[in-house]
Amino acid sequence: MKLIKYDIVLERLKEADIELVRQHRNSEQIRQTMEYREYITFEMQREWFESINKDINQLYFIIHYQSKKIGLLNAKNIDWEKQILESGIFLWETNYYETFIPAIVSIMITDMCFELLGWDVIYAHILRSNDRAIKYNKSLGYVLCENQEDKENQLYRLTLQSFHQNTQKLRKAVSHLYSGKDEAYLIVEPSDIAKGILLQLEPFFRLVRRQKGNFESYSNADGSITFAF
Repeated sequence: MKLIKYDIVLERLKEADIELVRQHRNSEQIRQTMEYREYITFEMQREWFESINKDINQLYFIIHYQSKKIGLLNAKNIDWEKQILESGIFLWETNYYETFIPAIVSIMITDMCFELLGWDVIYAHILRSNDRAIKYNKSLGYVLCENQEDKENQLYRLTLQSFHQNTQKLRKAVSHLYSGKDEAYLIVEPSDIAKGILLQLEPFFRLVRRQKGNFESYSNADGSITFAF
């Protein structure tokens, strides 16, 4: 599975990249922002990957910017029936934190949920001590959920209305930078189809088409399917 917009590609995590992720996840600067801070061995990483690779409720994406792998995005603990998930991001190329890239990555996955799937809410867990992540998520429209003030790993909530209100200026600025080429593409690959991901997505596609009108989709020679939105 790939999600593409501007110069950014979110590609579903493959086995070939799990060692790259492990090395960066074990770095001190990233570990200190995570709830789980123990050292991750090669065997632990492989076992984790095998569990999420079979689970359509746990989606992890390598973040590519201008063909360079710079970080990891997750969309995990997905409840397809309740239409909710938790999202998180970390960048090992830390110089990009001070650019528009993290926000655009978050907008891409959030737009997919709100616009392409027609969902209502997204959640994120953030450590109370992670001031940068809290500030960043609040800038997107996330608000702290009730009874979370004293929790170490706090739960935040994002609605469609709050998301649009808080990202309007950024969207306009980035759209101008890319000459108004705002279309995004979701590519569902044969391996995703075999795992049943497309079966989970199709009911939402049908509902959105009924409510908002059609969006373009087409089959590719390699057996993948592209959805443009």
